[in-house]
Amino acid sequence: MGKESEMTAMEIDAQKSISDQINPRYSINVLRLLKSAQMQHGLRHGDYARYRSYCTARLRRLYKSLKFTHGRGKYTRRAITESTVTEVRFLHLVLYLAERAWSHAMEKRQLPDGPNARQRIYLIGKLRKAVKWADLFSRLCAAKGDSRTSLEAEAYAAYMNGNLLFEQDRNWDIALKNFISARAVYEELGKYGDLENQLLCRERVEELEPSIRYCRHKIGESNLQASDLLQIGEMEGPALDLFKAKLEAVMAEARSQQAASLTEFHWLGHKFPISNAKTRVAILKAKELEKDLHGPTADSLPAEKKLVIFDKIFTAYHEARSSIRSDLVSAGNADSVKDDLSGLDKAVSAVLGQRTIERNQLLVTIAKSKLTRCRDDKNEKVTKPEELVRLYDLLLQNTSDLSDLVCSGRDTKHEEVAFSEDCAVRNLAFRSQRCFYLAKSYSLAGKRTEAYALYCRARSLAENALQKFQSLSTTDEMMIKELKTLYNECRSNSCIEHASGILEEEKAPENLSEKVSAISLSGGDKKVEKSLLEKLDAYESAVGDANVKAPPRIEVFPPAFQSIPRNPIILDLAYNYIDFPSLENRMKKDKQGFISRLWR
Repeated sequence: MGKESEMTAMEIDAQKSISDQINPRYSINVLRLLKSAQMQHGLRHGDYARYRSYCTARLRRLYKSLKFTHGRGKYTRRAITESTVTEVRFLHLVLYLAERAWSHAMEKRQLPDGPNARQRIYLIGKLRKAVKWADLFSRLCAAKGDSRTSLEAEAYAAYMNGNLLFEQDRNWDIALKNFISARAVYEELGKYGDLENQLLCRERVEELEPSIRYCRHKIGESNLQASDLLQIGEMEGPALDLFKAKLEAVMAEARSQQAASLTEFHWLGHKFPISNAKTRVAILKAKELEKDLHGPTADSLPAEKKLVIFDKIFTAYHEARSSIRSDLVSAGNADSVKDDLSGLDKAVSAVLGQRTIERNQLLVTIAKSKLTRCRDDKNEKVTKPEELVRLYDLLLQNTSDLSDLVCSGRDTKHEEVAFSEDCAVRNLAFRSQRCFYLAKSYSLAGKRTEAYALYCRARSLAENALQKFQSLSTTDEMMIKELKTLYNECRSNSCIEHASGILEEEKAPENLSEKVSAISLSGGDKKVEKSLLEKLDAYESAVGDANVKAPPRIEVFPPAFQSIPRNPIILDLAYNYIDFPSLENRMKKDKQGFISRLWR
């Protein structure tokens, strides 16, 4: 019996090897292939139109290379079946058909105002087409591919089916099963293979996790809060774009429900009624984002994330202002309504100005952190003092505009006067900071006198701002701390510049004599643009300047050739065309004798 069983096993293995030789098994690393194509052709930046055009071009090349075109003139679709798949490129063909349909649906999902009813029907139709091609790809891989390819194709088809149900807002339990089965496959595949394969599978599992949690939330198996959903939505990846769109729609619906309770906008003692629903939603969205910046978790947020939040806040407030101004146009002759809308527009503009100042201060903090940092292996750009001067120029303009906006009303309240005074003091603090970094730029240029004067000026401005901040009732501890640090740095830097100037003045005769001794007639350095004789009209030092490294030249030697004038060359062109008269009759004739004739 043992020998018979051994013989049977050997026969089965032999039959498998023969069948594999006749019908070879194809292998595709589906996840790696798709990730590489997506990252290289637009999805790194969320450009689904570019990725769709790449899929179209890839399909055209595959059709031509496989000679699988659909006829000339009249279009006749050729079906792809198991008998059609004679090489691995037929599997690529079906895979890119599914990817093209999916990317087309995602492109419609990313419209500025979201897809309308007709566009959403078109979107769901494209997702259905992607599901159809993904299912066909799974069946073909099960028949023609190896075990790993078949497993990945099943996970891909399950992911596409889950996306379709996710977008349709129904059958959340079936969508959950599809997402869980896809996650289980990628978790299992992530245990094997090289490091790149493990990282890709782990990344795909992390991308599927938010969709699974959201499906469970819709079913009622988990109690997710809005903050948890927002935290999930902060993740990145092409597989999360559909989830983010769904999350944004849910949050917009929640904001519209909460906006019903937002009837007034409070600002500096004023209460402005809000009647427009769009204005309420936009202001509510901005206030929710402001909680992330000023909440308890604000310190843990990275600077790049804060800048993104600021951009979203600006977009929300601009939407509110546009709706307010459209209401102003349609208000008619109702003076009371116009006054309320004008006051609301002024209040929203003032809050927008405050957030602009906060964002520019964040940019200043980022620039200061890179000011004294050395260049590392990543070649990170180091901030120059001139860039900080430009940022403080923006802050000065922002504070001036905000102060003018607040004081533009006819009857100003005590809160507005205090706010205007605070803006004036902040303007003075920004001026001192700007003067300090302007002095730094002069110091790096070797101009000691100008740097010393600017450091002294910045010190006096910082001292004045400190006194005014301490006299105000509402004090900013962070700003006071920065001004104290600035005051001390101005004092130390002015002393350093003073000492450096004295040392340079002491060494000036010695340096001048060294440079004069090194002066040459022509010089060997080709980088010197002009010689001394060419700069006689310019009031600048070429010998004693500390920034000039190369020895100066007196004149270019040997001198270059110069063009000089010469006498003109006259060519008599008319001589050959003149017929002169004969002068033989005037010529003197020689008298010849008899003897001279004999010698001819």
